[in-house]
Amino acid sequence: MLSGEKISYRDVKNEILNRIHNRIWAPGSLMPGEIELAEEFGCARATVNRAMRELAEEGIIDRKRKAGTRVNIAPVRHAKFEIPLVRSEIEALGATYRYAFISRSVEVAPDWLRAQIGLGDEDKVLHIECMHYANNAPFQFEDRWINVAAAPQILDVDFSTISPNEWLVSELPFSDAEISFSASAVDERLARFLSMYKGEPHFLSERVTWLKGMPITFAQMSYGRGYRMTTRY
Repeated sequence: MLSGEKISYRDVKNEILNRIHNRIWAPGSLMPGEIELAEEFGCARATVNRAMRELAEEGIIDRKRKAGTRVNIAPVRHAKFEIPLVRSEIEALGATYRYAFISRSVEVAPDWLRAQIGLGDEDKVLHIECMHYANNAPFQFEDRWINVAAAPQILDVDFSTISPNEWLVSELPFSDAEISFSASAVDERLARFLSMYKGEPHFLSERVTWLKGMPITFAQMSYGRGYRMTTRY
């Protein structure tokens, strides 16, 4: 039972989770409705709605219009992935971070990029290449394409002093992202940047972000030997 002057949606969410974990509401069972729970908890229906909406997004409960809300029999766990700040990744390892700018150009998006992220025939992109180092050892080669229409101010940013990763994370929001991981052989040019041998396998992460349907950026992050990625869900 909840008590207190003001009941937050987090309080409601935690109470619902407690009842599910304690089998008061068993897997597959039908839960009380929002109005009933709001009366029991002494809070607004909107507060209950937000708590249940989050639980549905997390796969704990299943909400269906006219059919009510049930506890999922096998709750789905969703991996949560935040766009990492490379500087923070490196410093979390106890290493000293260093950034190196390589190249910058503004051009009409190439055919492959337009097909990859949904740009138009005349859309321009800012293409940036840079390196991130940990204790002066190669950590990540960043090859990034940014849709100029999504962030016109990007053309005035001095990327010799700040990485595109750091600028985008702090300045430009996104609503959707697509991330893929693969192993790939480094070509001769990339091998030089990563201090590897040509043809040696490396870890490749490709990420596309959009803001309400508008493409923002496509980035390829190439890592050298020994890189390990961990995510929690």
